[in-house]
Amino acid sequence: MLQLLSIGAFVPWTPLNGGASLCPTEIKSFDTLFPRSTFVGQKFQVHLVHSKANSILRPEILCGGYGRTNHHRRVKKHEMLPQNVDLPPVLPKKKKKPFPIPLKKIVEAAREDKKLAQMGIEKHLEPPKNGILVPSLIPVAYDVLDAWKVLISGLAQLLHVVPVHACSECSEIHVAQIGHKIQDCHGSTSGSRRNYHSWIKGSINDVLTPIESYHMYDPYGRRIKHETRFSYDRIPAVVELCIQAGIELPEYPSRRRTEPIRMLGKKVIDIGGYVDEPKPFQPGSPGSQIVELDTYRALERFPPPLEEEVPMVAQATINAYEKVRWGVTKLMRKYSVKACGYCSEVHVGPWGHNAKLCGEFKHQWRDGKHGWQDATVDEVFPPNYVWHMEDPKGPPLKSTLKRFYGKVPAVVEVCAQAGAHVPNKYKPMMRADIVVPEDREAPFVA
Repeated sequence: MLQLLSIGAFVPWTPLNGGASLCPTEIKSFDTLFPRSTFVGQKFQVHLVHSKANSILRPEILCGGYGRTNHHRRVKKHEMLPQNVDLPPVLPKKKKKPFPIPLKKIVEAAREDKKLAQMGIEKHLEPPKNGILVPSLIPVAYDVLDAWKVLISGLAQLLHVVPVHACSECSEIHVAQIGHKIQDCHGSTSGSRRNYHSWIKGSINDVLTPIESYHMYDPYGRRIKHETRFSYDRIPAVVELCIQAGIELPEYPSRRRTEPIRMLGKKVIDIGGYVDEPKPFQPGSPGSQIVELDTYRALERFPPPLEEEVPMVAQATINAYEKVRWGVTKLMRKYSVKACGYCSEVHVGPWGHNAKLCGEFKHQWRDGKHGWQDATVDEVFPPNYVWHMEDPKGPPLKSTLKRFYGKVPAVVEVCAQAGAHVPNKYKPMMRADIVVPEDREAPFVA
């Protein structure tokens, strides 16, 4: 039936029952016909003759193999190992941040709004875009605020037990008994130190990066100007997001609308009138619980826990961290949060403020104004990744073995060293299953 003519030539197949011939198919191996040692790495082209009747009676006669189908043999060449996951790339400071929403969709939505405005049709707004609360998200806001309090109190207690080091020249922190020796410092005097960090004792603000936002009584009211910026309080962005989602705090009141606002394109035509904003909150008022929502002097307010209570406090802290991140993600799907595309400034509301406080890339071209765009969860609640230490009391990390070390959010690393159970989603970042070689073995590891 088969006659070998030459390598790469056509081999005729005797048709069965006068079936129609198929197209030539390239087959890379003929282990079933010829020994592998006879033709190694050679390619053949076979001219198969096949009929519909034969395909029913003899299903093993297939184009491209004998009893095998190639469409089920898709193998990924580079499969990501579960114990080795890279972190999000660090964005350059000399360039604007990418838009979370593709620019094409933003332009299309703006054109649709412009068409409706030219036709005199009001823009249809759903809660909370029309200024009315979403009832289903009010319990979520309360859960986030309660978890935020537990997170601050838990971290303040754990920092009495778990040592945290911070660099005095850059934003790097390290959770271990001693600081690492990785040469990645980019501070102003790092050249004289050969890029080694200058370690000092860290605080809770080094672990839980403070992202603050202006508190506005009416987010749809008058925008904050540069001259009036001191008339507004600065509070954590997570707390401001919860307030606008329905949290009632006497210290930070918020306007609750019963009638929706009306917009024609980008222009607001009816917001229910302007109202006088209450005076800013005066710290030190009797009976105020607002101090629990801030990290200011948290280490002094919370004493160190007992030795047997440390794992329990660590587990409650990491659970609160996950609860805050889950709630912020859910609230940001509905409520607008803006972030500057050049710096770390965040504003909770439909529009950003007009304070000229941006000093990042090409701020002279913008007269110090922020380049507002939609914010991401990491900008409102940053993870602040740090190097993971398998043995906090072991030798310090080295630059030569940097690619074998893993990273994890700072809060998770503090809780893990205190005895908490780490969620599975963080274990690939930690690279706990990777064996760190010795210095002389590192160049020979693939």
